[in-house]
Amino acid sequence: MQFLVYILVYPLLWFISILPFRLFYFFSDFVFFVLFYVVGYRKKVVFENLSRAFPDKPEEEIKKIQKDFYRHMCDMFLEMVKTLNLTKEELKERYKIINIEVLQDIVKEKSVLIVCSHYANWEWNVSINNYVNAKGYAVYQKIGNSYFDDLIKKIRAKWNTTLITQQETVKTVYRNVQNGVISAYGMVSDQSPQVKRAQYWSEFMGVKVPIFNGPESMARKLDLAVVFLKVSKVKRGYYQAEFIPITTAGSTTKKHQITDQFLRLTEDQIREKPEYYLWTHKRWKHRNKVPVEFQ
Repeated sequence: MQFLVYILVYPLLWFISILPFRLFYFFSDFVFFVLFYVVGYRKKVVFENLSRAFPDKPEEEIKKIQKDFYRHMCDMFLEMVKTLNLTKEELKERYKIINIEVLQDIVKEKSVLIVCSHYANWEWNVSINNYVNAKGYAVYQKIGNSYFDDLIKKIRAKWNTTLITQQETVKTVYRNVQNGVISAYGMVSDQSPQVKRAQYWSEFMGVKVPIFNGPESMARKLDLAVVFLKVSKVKRGYYQAEFIPITTAGSTTKKHQITDQFLRLTEDQIREKPEYYLWTHKRWKHRNKVPVEFQ
């Protein structure tokens, strides 16, 4: 069954990926119309998330942000498909890094965790590995269909990136540190952990929620550097990336320092242009389950 789904869907994905950009974004407009006006995919969730994160904004403004978000979301997910046949030259033109020297200087000495949020276009972050002299990894959620999972790995490989699952991350980082392999690890770190596994709760966009603190734990134990990757959408199909150092010596930081700084940087990014954040996820679903010690 998995293979049947793959051979039926892959030709469509491949066709979308070879469309000229003008037709490509015309198709994205069509997908937006269907998703927003016909299907209404998760519109209630998005509206509730926006209203919770921006309680002072009037309903009209919330609805405008919601609509702009759906336009961007369609662009962004189709841009992931576009990566199938995107050349390095095309991606270099559309995804510009304004201070790559920050990362280059760090990996001369030690491994680094590159943390970012579900903002703008996180798929094209893989191109970073073409600019640094370090082994590149990206932490990802394994896809249930093994054929599509292999396809994603193949796509990322052309950008010099090795995919590892969350379950493989700690083992991989420890092994590389022990073997003296300087590496750069890309992590989308604004996920909501399971309540029973949450070791830290803090405010995110004004609401107390469980916080994923895996990057901080590794950085403090192994003295890794940590940088925040701020990606901005310049215009349709064009992005700009900036590295913001959080620490160059994780072992010297206080408990929760790295995580809290990541949260504040993410919040600042969201408040600048909220329509580019991924609002379809139920990130605040555990807000009423705060343990007594974190209240």
